[in-house]
Amino acid sequence: MEHYEYAGIFLALALGLIGLPVPDEVLLTFSGYLVFKGDIHFSLALLSAFLGAMSGISFSYLLGCKLGLPFLEKFGPKVGITEEKITKTQSYFQRYGSVMILFGYFVPGIRHVSAYLAGFSAMGFKKFAVYAYSGGIIWSFTFILVGKMLGPDWRIVEQYFHHLGKYVLLAVVAVGLLAWTFYKALLKRT
Repeated sequence: MEHYEYAGIFLALALGLIGLPVPDEVLLTFSGYLVFKGDIHFSLALLSAFLGAMSGISFSYLLGCKLGLPFLEKFGPKVGITEEKITKTQSYFQRYGSVMILFGYFVPGIRHVSAYLAGFSAMGFKKFAVYAYSGGIIWSFTFILVGKMLGPDWRIVEQYFHHLGKYVLLAVVAVGLLAWTFYKALLKRT
């Protein structure tokens, strides 16, 4: 990362969002630390992170579109994914998929499958891109800024994230889903 700088940020995030085991938050926070040290520029680190996230999540979306339902129908029953589960997942994603994509970056695991689910569920690319790319810039900005602000203590994020962060972020996503549902209910009334 220190050697490849911006290309390293781009490549690691692109591969991480496709599904390779890359500690994305740690990478972004470390990027912020490098910004703090003056080794790289904030705007270029953010651009590299955003482009990497955008590339990885777009590729995952395309995999979902291409492999999606036929792939799951063929191989799903072998791992316990029944037709009923597939139908439920599609229905759930149709209702809450946009929120999952937007905030899913902050929850490990969700960010890796949300794009695949979007492609699998036939979400239009324009709609997917609006939510996925908005979430990607917010996520990248947040963790790079945190790393810059923490400076030499940037590793706190790694410790926090592995112990409590997942639960806190799940709570944040749950609140976001509730707010989104409430907003949609208000729109239906008017």
